[in-house]
Amino acid sequence: MKILFNVPAVCANELENLEKVIQAKKFSGNGEFTKKCHKFFTDLYGLPNLLTTSCTDALEMAAILSDIKADDEVILPSYTFVSTANAFALRGAKLVFCDSRKDHPGIDEDLIEALITPKTKAIVVVHYAGIATDMDKVLAISEKHNLYVIEDAAQAIDSHYRDKPLGTLGHFGTFSFHETKNITCGEGGLLLVNNKDDFKRAEIIWEKGTNRSSFFRGEADKYGWVDIGSSFLPSEFNAAVLFAQLENMEKIQNKRKVVWNRYNEFFTAMNFEGVQLPSIPEYASNNAHMYYIVLSNAEQRENLIAHLKEKGILAVFHYQSLHKSKYFENKHDGRNLPLSDYYTDCLLRLPLFYDLTEEEQEYILANIKLFFKR
Repeated sequence: MKILFNVPAVCANELENLEKVIQAKKFSGNGEFTKKCHKFFTDLYGLPNLLTTSCTDALEMAAILSDIKADDEVILPSYTFVSTANAFALRGAKLVFCDSRKDHPGIDEDLIEALITPKTKAIVVVHYAGIATDMDKVLAISEKHNLYVIEDAAQAIDSHYRDKPLGTLGHFGTFSFHETKNITCGEGGLLLVNNKDDFKRAEIIWEKGTNRSSFFRGEADKYGWVDIGSSFLPSEFNAAVLFAQLENMEKIQNKRKVVWNRYNEFFTAMNFEGVQLPSIPEYASNNAHMYYIVLSNAEQRENLIAHLKEKGILAVFHYQSLHKSKYFENKHDGRNLPLSDYYTDCLLRLPLFYDLTEEEQEYILANIKLFFKR
């Protein structure tokens, strides 16, 4: 048996939607399916939004909209994907990395305020594995110090903080529809904007710095270059596939949650010594984005990866601490971030996808049990 780490979900109507795009001969962005996706997310989140070619692009737009400039400081977790940091590094910001929580790989909210200086402009939180950061704490800090809050909700579609959808609590929320995410179009993203004035500018940035969207709505007699921006909008092909997935989101999510719960029931029952399981605080919901375990040390993790690979099962580690990366190691202020390094060395993600069968999952669990028995 061979089991991949991830296989993107394919529903009933992706091909039908793609055929409609071809027949309409409207391939570039902001067509019928882009508008359908925008309406879906407006109905879901109650906020104006824009599809992007990636969460990376959504984060870059958020950095521009937050008016990040050279020498501004941005606080963010070290244990995250490089896109979280790159978006602000490209604006010239000084990155101030924060450690993870002991019970969860997300940012330690209790360490944020001590990192704030007169130059701090924004806090970026990452809802790791779709599990919410404690947003009450973060928003209280941001209000006290007049800081932007950007939610990197790349993994967090269909996740909530105290019944509020993630991505809607900060000034800007960003999502990913990459192949590895619950809902996918191969490559894609979304920007949520919590302020109508910011959205007017976001639309201009989205359209390469022009007021093209206003022109096509009849709000301007011509369009031109009015701000900085880039080509952030995806093609209609991406939007067509995404809309097919959005229409089936409940079905996809229900299946993923069955897989996640089966993993969790197994590990809870087995209670393997030294293995840390996912922690879901009382204020957070679970969107079944990933199932991870944290091993006792790096050697044990590598041995388990090798054991599963030998059995045809692909399990993978995740992020490398950004404060120790080749690019940033000489820019870091020297603080130790031990928990970020702990997750770098010890966290392991198990296969979790829509089409994973019960038989395949039982095979994975049997081989994990075998590893810990020997």
